[in-house]
Amino acid sequence: MSESTNNNSFYKRHTWLVPLTCLLAGGALIGISTNLAKAAGQIGLSPLAFLFWSITGAAFLLSAVAILRHDLPPLTVRSLEYYSVAALVSVAGSNLILFSAIPQVGAGFVALIIALPPLLTYLGALFMRMETFNVVRAMGVAAALSGVGVLAIRKFSAPDASIFWILLALCGPVLLAIGNIYRTLRWPNSASPSSLAPGMLIAAAIFLGVVGTLPNFSLAVPTGALLPIGLIVLQAFIFAGQFLLLFLLQKTGGPVLLSLLGSVGAIVGVPVAIFLQGESPPEGLFLGASLIALGIVLVTWGGVKMIVIPDNTHQ
Repeated sequence: MSESTNNNSFYKRHTWLVPLTCLLAGGALIGISTNLAKAAGQIGLSPLAFLFWSITGAAFLLSAVAILRHDLPPLTVRSLEYYSVAALVSVAGSNLILFSAIPQVGAGFVALIIALPPLLTYLGALFMRMETFNVVRAMGVAAALSGVGVLAIRKFSAPDASIFWILLALCGPVLLAIGNIYRTLRWPNSASPSSLAPGMLIAAAIFLGVVGTLPNFSLAVPTGALLPIGLIVLQAFIFAGQFLLLFLLQKTGGPVLLSLLGSVGAIVGVPVAIFLQGESPPEGLFLGASLIALGIVLVTWGGVKMIVIPDNTHQ
């Protein structure tokens, strides 16, 4: 047997390694990113300014990589629509909501609820008839939503609870799930992950820049110290890695596996918030997190291969 045949056989047996690596690395970056957003707020960086400059930096980094690889983002009507919608729901909207909510509800709570997208993605895929009904997965959704209910009720009952910010934070996972499904259905033909990621980030930076021109919003960065600049640079590299891995995982693992990024992010983000940021553990953490974990296991274990709707739209 030739060496090339052996290599092909090894690759076929270990195709799960690529999506698994993307899932673990990308999820870890999400958990770190959540805590960096809280640290940024503590040194005077507004959520919008921190997000805008970090996304802009990440867009620059990924664009430079695309240029070096001669793999530029496609510029067609289809791809421009893709960048715009994906940027709005997957980057600008969802992250602005979550980053803004962190100072109000805590990085630990936000890190936990970003574990929700796999369940919401499954419900959306079921509604869109991209996937058939599965009893085990339905039980998983029920268990995880019960876990979120436990966390939300405990959060609402806290003496200093802000109902507005809790409800707003819960909107973030909904947008992320919508983005997971949209990016699968509307992936531009023949486009590579490394070309789509910078296009989406450039569109997100434009959206956030427009928001920054509105009254009561600002993109200003404190200039009295190097720490704010350092945090933005660090977050830019994290975003670059996070969104590149996101597209690679979407291509190799599909939307439901992709949405497990938030679960890995929670595993990393909650302990960091508690032990390094000094946050108190969210009320109902053990019961809520256990139900969410059970739900994710059931949704993954009961997984049925997604039926992707054929798209005959030309670029």
